[in-house]
Amino acid sequence: MREIIVHTDGGCSGNPGPGGWAYVMRYGDRLREDSGFAPETTNNKMELTAVIEALDFLAARRREAVRLAESGEATSLPSWHASPIKVYTDSQYVRNGVTSWLRSWKAKGWKTAERKPVKNQELWMRLDALVSELSPAFFWVEGHSGEEDNERCDSLVQIQIRSRRSP
Repeated sequence: MREIIVHTDGGCSGNPGPGGWAYVMRYGDRLREDSGFAPETTNNKMELTAVIEALDFLAARRREAVRLAESGEATSLPSWHASPIKVYTDSQYVRNGVTSWLRSWKAKGWKTAERKPVKNQELWMRLDALVSELSPAFFWVEGHSGEEDNERCDSLVQIQIRSRRSP
């Protein structure tokens, strides 16, 4: 079975400052890219937003495919519907958050080990819901190491920041 491969990145010019997020998604020979901008944000928020945007796109597409199949408008679910999803991020914050910290934060009422509120809680809650729905696997990739799709994400982030930055 083919996998859906997603690379994500986010960044800022200054932290906080104007920021961008991007993802590159592949399924076989299909390619989807998307990116966006926030005028005043942080690196971590943009890293989270990139993953949320990618998974939100996939979740919406899967829900629509199920709706069409259940209504009889489609004869079957598309082949990609049940494909495993692999998310590659160069953010240890995102990867560790999803794979290690999230369960503990939720058990402690969205508090850290130091009993402080989890930063970016609203984004983590959105990501948690998407992870619960889609069950993606998360992997860390070193940034700026020549990995083609990670480099493309970084380029899209920089384009967003440069093109929308106040003069």
